[in-house]
Amino acid sequence: MFDMKQTFLSLTALALTLPFVALADPVPQESAFWADEVASGELPPVAERLPAHPLVVNLAAKGREPGLQGGTLNTMVTRSKDIRQMVVYGYARLVGYNEAYDLVPDILEGFENEGDRKFTFHLRPGHKWSNGDPFTSADFDYWWTHIANNAELNPTGPPDFVMVEGELPAVTFPNETTVIFEWTKPNPGFLQTLAQAVPPFIYRPSAYLKQFHKDFADPEALAEEIDYNRVKSWAALHNKIDNMDKFDNPDLPTLQPWINVTAGKKIRHEFARNPFYHRIDENGVQLPYIDTVEMEIVSGGLVAAKANAGEADLQARGLDFRDIPILRKGEATGGYRTELWSSGTASQIAIYPNLNTADEVWRNVLRDVRVRRALSVAINRAAINKSLYFKLAKPGAMTVLEESPFFDQALRDAWAQFDPELANKLLDEAGLTERDGYGIRRLPDGRPMELVVETAGERQEVENALQIMTDDWKDVGVKLIMRPLDRDILRNRVFSGTTMASVWYGWDNGLPQSYTSPAYLAPTDQVFLSWPKWGQFYQTHGTVGEAPDMEPAQRLMALLDQWNSATDATMRAEAWREMLQIHADNVFAIGLVAGAPQPVVVSNRLHNVPKTAIWAWDPGAHFGVHRMDEFFFEDGEG
Repeated sequence: MFDMKQTFLSLTALALTLPFVALADPVPQESAFWADEVASGELPPVAERLPAHPLVVNLAAKGREPGLQGGTLNTMVTRSKDIRQMVVYGYARLVGYNEAYDLVPDILEGFENEGDRKFTFHLRPGHKWSNGDPFTSADFDYWWTHIANNAELNPTGPPDFVMVEGELPAVTFPNETTVIFEWTKPNPGFLQTLAQAVPPFIYRPSAYLKQFHKDFADPEALAEEIDYNRVKSWAALHNKIDNMDKFDNPDLPTLQPWINVTAGKKIRHEFARNPFYHRIDENGVQLPYIDTVEMEIVSGGLVAAKANAGEADLQARGLDFRDIPILRKGEATGGYRTELWSSGTASQIAIYPNLNTADEVWRNVLRDVRVRRALSVAINRAAINKSLYFKLAKPGAMTVLEESPFFDQALRDAWAQFDPELANKLLDEAGLTERDGYGIRRLPDGRPMELVVETAGERQEVENALQIMTDDWKDVGVKLIMRPLDRDILRNRVFSGTTMASVWYGWDNGLPQSYTSPAYLAPTDQVFLSWPKWGQFYQTHGTVGEAPDMEPAQRLMALLDQWNSATDATMRAEAWREMLQIHADNVFAIGLVAGAPQPVVVSNRLHNVPKTAIWAWDPGAHFGVHRMDEFFFEDGEG
């Protein structure tokens, strides 16, 4: 522990809803973890480290108990770059979702929203970065003026989420604790963007980063840094150093509950409690309760086995439904319990026909809605649910979950019945009537209808589902060929148009409300694997990709515009419902099942972890919305 603290010190240079009510400020309690550093004068006492008005967490309102500080929490990820999950799990955001998925101030002391056009942010006086530097409006100014609007750092200009019909906001900084973003037209998705699992971070630790920016740095010192880091320009250096989301630069100050204290690529990464973190409990104990998090990089196939052996205190990432038996078996000797949370994605498994595939013949075939509907109704989802999920998942098309006000069982049922006869009829109507000697239909150019479905090769349940589907599709004259790939290779192939179809989860956000932007239902992002070129076109303002040339996709864009310009929740809800109906009718993605249980391994000594909850990327940030900083070990030791 001492070495970790010394590493940190050398690197840093020394309420709107119940959980966040404005309680009378309790007396701050000093952390034993930092007691020696406070005694030696290396750190100020906790009362001086906290903001003038810390966020006082009302644990009782959430049915939780005040905890003890201390201990080391062990968890696992499967790739070195996934240390960035600590930013996700920590979930310190300007505004964030609470357990009811309402947006509440977090890093901000408060905010005002005037008609979705003017947003006034109030910072907490005295709030500090993890290295003790003041966190003020100057850090927002640095991002807006010297990063977002700097042509060398951002050649394409400020990010899309601040653009409203081509208009940038007026951004002002009346004083050091006030920031104002103002548009002439509504930007209703602005706050939701700031609450994402990976937010845009519209602020930066300016005091630290200025040494790498040509507008502030000493030219000679900057040239030395460029040479030392083996990059070609100051902009490349700044972008390398400035990784708020990747969390791979231990020198970069943060506002998250834990700070990275491990430099470079290691098998085990350690994260220490942030001594300047802004949340405390009702007893004045500074969060997070847990002193350190140790994240081990392991092979994906070993996560369940190591969890079974009791080597994880908290683990969900890397675990699938199929791992539940082995996890249950290890509970008696591993000192843990296996909770079953509900997945927050719109579909546990979804097939994405690539409507922008470079193969012109396949492109035309897949753009025929009769083909997509046929592929969907040819799938025996009940068999997949029984074989893979013991009937605990919910078979059906991809749509929102029951927890969303827009859920409609008819949308989940749309083109999701098992009906091989209808599938054959639809394929015949699409002109795919000729077959080879094996009963496989022929494409218009005479090739056999062999649909290559590419996967990230990370989930056994996907491969098992595709194996069941292979027989289903063969019965209607379609040959399914499964091709596992690395995740990054898969996405690059989809983006380039090489892929015919791919498999991923459904929409990350299966829990939308009227205030949730439906941008992910429209062709606005190449990451929606059915229309990467259309998404590219939108993201690059038409410089790359292809403009949507199918009427339903064009209608989705029009409805997104309607949602963006709507003046009340009713109008936004109407846009949502029509967009969901378009997806159901057009089967842009073929969902298989939803609501599959997500196993979550929890040490028996770890408290305040929900027994039932939703495991969702966005909204939710996986453990983030459940406030991992409030979890604690019963004896204060990990």
